[in-house]
Amino acid sequence: MFRQSLRTVSRSARLVQRRTYAEAVSNPDILKVSLALPHETLVNAQEVTQVNIPAVSGEMGILANHVPVVEQLKPGIVEIIESSGTTKQFFVNGGFATVQPDSKLNITAIEAFTPDSFSPEAIKSQLTEAQKNLSSADEAVAAEAAIEVEVLEALAAVAK
Repeated sequence: MFRQSLRTVSRSARLVQRRTYAEAVSNPDILKVSLALPHETLVNAQEVTQVNIPAVSGEMGILANHVPVVEQLKPGIVEIIESSGTTKQFFVNGGFATVQPDSKLNITAIEAFTPDSFSPEAIKSQLTEAQKNLSSADEAVAAEAAIEVEVLEALAAVAK
């Protein structure tokens, strides 16, 4: 009885230790990325080498065969590195990134723009206005200003 229980436990431990999902990938060095907004898809199942994301838990680099994970995004740059070495950058104000077992990365965001579509002067003036509203007596205005400041500070760091 004891011997049979030990075999069963040993057999199930070996099954748990194997990481079988990576074996199903046809090309182990390719990551398929999609970047979707509510009104359009900016990138659709594009084969890339790496994607860098601004996760709330810290900046992350995602490669093929990455461990499945769901990450909340903070305002920042999503950088997509293609196989040729060229990069695409999008500023997102937040969202979610989901890594699936078959080397697929899905990024969803409310808004995403290329960094060169922003005026540094406009960002600076909006940031000044939002910082003034931080000390408002109205809690709703102050909370909204705090979100604006977070997004605008991240944007100011990448605007060219």
